[in-house]
Amino acid sequence: MSTKPRVLIEDWLPVAELGIESRREAAPIPGQFPKLKALHVWWARRPLVASSAVVLAGLLPAWSPELSNVFPDHPELSNPAAYKLWVLKLAGIWGDPIAARRRIAAATERGQTLGAAAYGYRPAFKNLPSPGDMALLHKVLRHTWGGSLPLVADPTAGGGSIPFVSARFGLPTAANDLNAVAATLLKAGVEIPVRFGHELTPELKKYGERWRSRVEERLSKFFVYEKGEKYLTYIWANAVRCPRTGGLVPLITDQWLDKAKGRETAVRIVVHDQNGNLLSEPIFEIVRGDEINFDPSAGLMTGGTARSPYDDLAIDDTYIKNEARSDRFEQVLYAVYYRKADRTKGYRAPSSEDVACLEHASDYLARHRASWEASGCLPTEDIAEISNYDRGHRIYGITKWAEMFTDRQLVVHAIFAEELQRLLTEAEEEFGQEKARALLTVLGMIQAKALNYNARQTTWDVGRQKTRSVFEKHNFTFRWTFAEFQGSQELPSFVLDQILDAYHQLVTLVGHTSPDSLVEPQIETPIMVTQGTAANLGALASGSVSHLCMDPPYYDNVMYAELSDFFYVWEKATLGRLYPDFFADTETDKENEAIANFARFAAFGRRKKQLADADYTAKMVAIFAECSRVLREDGVMTVMFTHKKAEAWDALGTAIIDAGFTIETSWPVNTESEASSHQKNKNAANSTIMLTCRKREQDESNGPIYLEDVEAEIRLAARDAVLRFQNDGIGGVDLLLSTYGPTLSVISRRWPVYSSTPDENGRDQLLRPEDALSLAREEIVDLRRARLIGQGAKSDTLTDFVLLAWDTFAAREFPYDTARLLALAVGGLDVDKLERAKILMKGSGTVKLLTPSERVRRGAERDLPGVRPDAESFANVIDAVDTALYIAEHDNWAAAKRFLDKHGYTSDAGFTAVLQGLVNAIPRTKVKVGWAVPEAGRLDTMCTLYFPDVALPEPVNLAMHDDKPGTLFEME
Repeated sequence: MSTKPRVLIEDWLPVAELGIESRREAAPIPGQFPKLKALHVWWARRPLVASSAVVLAGLLPAWSPELSNVFPDHPELSNPAAYKLWVLKLAGIWGDPIAARRRIAAATERGQTLGAAAYGYRPAFKNLPSPGDMALLHKVLRHTWGGSLPLVADPTAGGGSIPFVSARFGLPTAANDLNAVAATLLKAGVEIPVRFGHELTPELKKYGERWRSRVEERLSKFFVYEKGEKYLTYIWANAVRCPRTGGLVPLITDQWLDKAKGRETAVRIVVHDQNGNLLSEPIFEIVRGDEINFDPSAGLMTGGTARSPYDDLAIDDTYIKNEARSDRFEQVLYAVYYRKADRTKGYRAPSSEDVACLEHASDYLARHRASWEASGCLPTEDIAEISNYDRGHRIYGITKWAEMFTDRQLVVHAIFAEELQRLLTEAEEEFGQEKARALLTVLGMIQAKALNYNARQTTWDVGRQKTRSVFEKHNFTFRWTFAEFQGSQELPSFVLDQILDAYHQLVTLVGHTSPDSLVEPQIETPIMVTQGTAANLGALASGSVSHLCMDPPYYDNVMYAELSDFFYVWEKATLGRLYPDFFADTETDKENEAIANFARFAAFGRRKKQLADADYTAKMVAIFAECSRVLREDGVMTVMFTHKKAEAWDALGTAIIDAGFTIETSWPVNTESEASSHQKNKNAANSTIMLTCRKREQDESNGPIYLEDVEAEIRLAARDAVLRFQNDGIGGVDLLLSTYGPTLSVISRRWPVYSSTPDENGRDQLLRPEDALSLAREEIVDLRRARLIGQGAKSDTLTDFVLLAWDTFAAREFPYDTARLLALAVGGLDVDKLERAKILMKGSGTVKLLTPSERVRRGAERDLPGVRPDAESFANVIDAVDTALYIAEHDNWAAAKRFLDKHGYTSDAGFTAVLQGLVNAIPRTKVKVGWAVPEAGRLDTMCTLYFPDVALPEPVNLAMHDDKPGTLFEME
């Protein structure tokens, strides 16, 4: 019999509360987000509140009378309800976020804004457990895990959310990552704040100010302020020479600088002198208000093609690419944004002094480049050709990392690095190696912050009048125009203040007392950070970890190593001096990275995806096998995972099961920011699925188990998950994904499970998890279809697909892969058949549902599925519905009524049921220009006029807000 203590996450996780608080934490409110994010860029970092809850729930016991009896003096443990409230309090949720969201929604409907006051408490990540709660937590954990505080380990720690919250609870913590950039971030963001606390704060300020003073002095000659200016941002364009006139053409996509009412400002590009003669270089004029007598939105660049202002003729994309690859791209400064001491702000054209400063910087770079490259202060490395993230930089001539910066930006970053190197020598002389390393690790984060905000990939946000960072999205996309931070005063102050502020918050949030007291921390937490493959955690003894909590790489979702090379090639010269073992290679380790890296297998053509998938699975099996080694026999492994692709889940499930684990429970938590530019309009997954795993016990069942033996159990698990999680606000793709964990749980507990189909030699073959997941999808399709149109209503497969697509994605466009899986689940359809039926159109990795007008059939196609106003009958209800909507749009509602009467649809129960399903499924969102989805508005009118039995849900009115129509459909 098993003696494993049942932990809380195996019974309960506050899914709805965590979803609300995770989004609250991720909201882009200045100063309100966790400063772990401000310390260094990292991608797909999990929210602290979700990580806190999972770490706690994976260690705390499930409530039992025995627990209450052991701690009779603690009412927090007296009953299940009190226990759950206490756990929420430990995780920082000091109120009722569900009630707060209801208040916010009600106020929004009235046109009011409640804001953060609706919650009545600070965001959860800011709320530390009290000393009393911390003491009780440790007592309960010691009782549960045999006397010592349990060790929490994260073998793929990345951005550090999991080890940070573990350390915050005073638990022994081990954090590892293969990537050197991540490993040093773990040092700076977790280990050093825990170990040194505010003891390091005075030295950080002292050495930070020393660094700032030196770089400001050295860089002052490369920047100039005009009278009264205190803040500057330089706005640039890439440029080519006109192939016909030789004039310089700035490749500006939009000539607006400020669109705000009353502040309208644009740049006019002048290419003729007063006598009408062509200039060789354009003159930039800043024009405002009524002076804007042209369309600034037109710009000179559309797609990859430019328009020459010299002769108003096109410059094709081939010429532009050839110029770029031949090193004949130029960069031209065309506007300067300023703020003055009297608080005025605006734009001016570049002055002759600005131009002189740029020339001086280029000359200085030429003189010092060799020595900077020798010292590592300027990178010389090529951008690897094997890459998934070629977002145009190679097409447009950027083949080295240093080419992602202008000459002046290179001067700024090289001097930043050189002065950081100088500080290291001075700090070691004053404090010794250990404290100097801690000090310079934190200050070393300055470099990445500066790189992220001062490159040819940073852009100017006209709407918010601020600079966007390079990694606003998960790539380093080539930019036609870009922004440059003022480098002598503003950038040094910005990056230093950000790092000092981040360190202060991190130290406070891990439980240290006020910096004014400079006393010992409230908690003493053993913490270990290592760098290396998660398949070899040599620093951890076998059976030493109680809770192995991890957020592993998500298949092909983020190419961490490729992205972090942007920082790695610079940090080798600074952080690499502190951690030479971390930065021993020329670039980040891509060979051992556990991702589905298709670029590594590009030479194998069509087999590259298959090989990348097999490579990812093998690496994850090795990682989970090592996790099994270090995990106690009664330990818990929780895996946070999110991905829209079934093959990602298939690979993950295979790896977990092959490594000897069972999946006990699964919880979907909505963790993605609605405002994340990386997530916008992706129509994929917002939720992270929290999988709770245990080491598999020996199955004593008789005989082999086949898929058909567990099919009923799989379908029941999927159905239960849907019914349970939709009540917690989980919907769309996330509701589909919520069934994957319970499905994998069924087969992992009964493993080995064999496929119903033998291999080519007639022998039993192990089941692929994907075969079980397909059953879950079928079950959710049946359940959601019944919810949309009624249990007994009949329909056809094409109509079912349209209903389920709108219900699942809440958007017209969605990923091809998920469309394929949905089509299979809806009566065995395929995407090609749907395209032939004019239900959808395939794009590059996506599909798009067609409008009624796009579905019209003419001529010889009139007998095929689609919109056919003259048809005598329709085999598919969706064709009849779309035809009625098409007639109403292009003729009038009277004509549509005649069509409906002719076919008897106004009294057809099946037709009415489909209408009910469509109004339930299609987003009923009103925006300033009408309905976000036009069909929703026409269905509303048709049902109001002719189908009174159809219940119309209340529309969501966004017309009173500034949100773009697409924001309602933001999904990762």
